[in-house]
Amino acid sequence: MPRFRAFRILIASGAPAALSGLLALAGQPAAADDLPPGPGRHLVENLCSSCHSTAYIPRSGGFDSAVEWRALFETMIDLADPQADTIAAYLAEHFPARAARRPTLVAGGTQITIEEWQVPTLGQRPRDPVEAPDGSIWWTGMWASLVGRFDPDTGAMAEYHLPPAARPHSIVPASDGSIWYTGNSNATIGRLDPATGRITEYPTQAGDPHTAVFHPNGKLYFTAQHAGMLGRLDPDTGEVDEVETRRRPYGIKVGPDDRLWVAYNGTNAIGAMDPDSLEITYFPIPDERTRIRRLDIASDGTIWYVNSSLGRIGRLDPESGETREWPSPSGPSSHPYSLAVIDDVVWYNESGMRPDALVRFDPATERFQSWAIPSGVGIIRNGWVTRDGDLLIHQSSSNRIGRVRIPPVVRGQ
Repeated sequence: MPRFRAFRILIASGAPAALSGLLALAGQPAAADDLPPGPGRHLVENLCSSCHSTAYIPRSGGFDSAVEWRALFETMIDLADPQADTIAAYLAEHFPARAARRPTLVAGGTQITIEEWQVPTLGQRPRDPVEAPDGSIWWTGMWASLVGRFDPDTGAMAEYHLPPAARPHSIVPASDGSIWYTGNSNATIGRLDPATGRITEYPTQAGDPHTAVFHPNGKLYFTAQHAGMLGRLDPDTGEVDEVETRRRPYGIKVGPDDRLWVAYNGTNAIGAMDPDSLEITYFPIPDERTRIRRLDIASDGTIWYVNSSLGRIGRLDPESGETREWPSPSGPSSHPYSLAVIDDVVWYNESGMRPDALVRFDPATERFQSWAIPSGVGIIRNGWVTRDGDLLIHQSSSNRIGRVRIPPVVRGQ
């Protein structure tokens, strides 16, 4: 059993060696033309491309030192020192830090604490951590087709392997302790019984179940981005109902009015779906360039969303249909991604920046505050609000899940 150490604001350590041939099914063709000549190039081409395209490297934020580059890729693959040193030196020489991608951080009066933990299997691209009823934290390792469990009290981690083709995109806990996931690559919704390890799969018509949420009626609702569909699964009967919708439905949340609110990453709209009839009402967002990945809902029913394509966050009044938007501190290329509302304060990240920036926006004062994620070379793609009002996050590229300790809101400060 590997040992895990959590450091406040610092990064957790202690992962076992990578599995041989891990994630071959997730590999993409190498983009060798993107790599300049030099010692180490062929190692990068042959080793890095086993899991992902080398085109990711020139598009990254970069690092100025070999030490920083090595710290990153050692969360992806376990190499002998001579190979690791050669690759790190090559990357530091040809791909230094890009100043244009540094976030504009805004000071403020809120004090938070960020904890991060590295997950066991290297290169799995962990994402979408959630809190189960027993207080444990679960995540999906999409590229390794697994889900993991973390006990924040003891630091113990365990991983449950799923069908190899599942590649779970998101995860959601049920009240009975079971863990449900979206099989993004094998067109299934899956249920894991942690007590026995048993997996039950429910086939869907949609080829790529994406994000799921449980409704108070006990049914599971989900989006399928590339299929352009929304679905409902009845856990009691296994029956799945699906309907076509507008392009690229993404995030989904349950509102206080019991409707399912849907973010669209392929058109300028937010949808509201009736849980019984599955009929969808669309709320247009004025700028046609708008693309929305995630949304959440305030206590008064107001819908908050990220306008990812334009570097803004926005608010939709579902009664009037009116919207208002605010530019994110790092500007049009900041690409806001995840979003959560905690005590009616909006928390989101600027995924286009390196390091990834966590941003707080208080609607009462219209003021921003932001922080750099300690291991912020990845992207927070989804967040989860715990029962204590903290925020669960992740950094896929650096193989980490995290928790943001957030103090209660004190108005007027």
